[in-house]
Amino acid sequence: MQYRNAKEVLPPSLLKEMQKYIQGDLIYIPKAKKERAAWGEVSGSRALIAERNEEIYQLYANGKSMEELERKFHLSMDSIRKIIYKMRKYNE
Repeated sequence: MQYRNAKEVLPPSLLKEMQKYIQGDLIYIPKAKKERAAWGEVSGSRALIAERNEEIYQLYANGKSMEELERKFHLSMDSIRKIIYKMRKYNE
């Protein structure tokens, strides 16, 4: 995040209005919801997890036990079970 001087970016009328509420402090202005990226979209984490989940489901469909998947992917049994049930719905 980069610091920007409000005097350089805001119209004078808006700056004057904001000074009624805050002066000399830093303020964070979040992006509008429609412009925000969902978790993991920018870093690629979401895609990596989706690939991992598909691999887990395919291995299970090809005969691997949940216990084997739990050890291979270092996830809890509940996580493996949830992934398999969720992927089963998508692949039906």
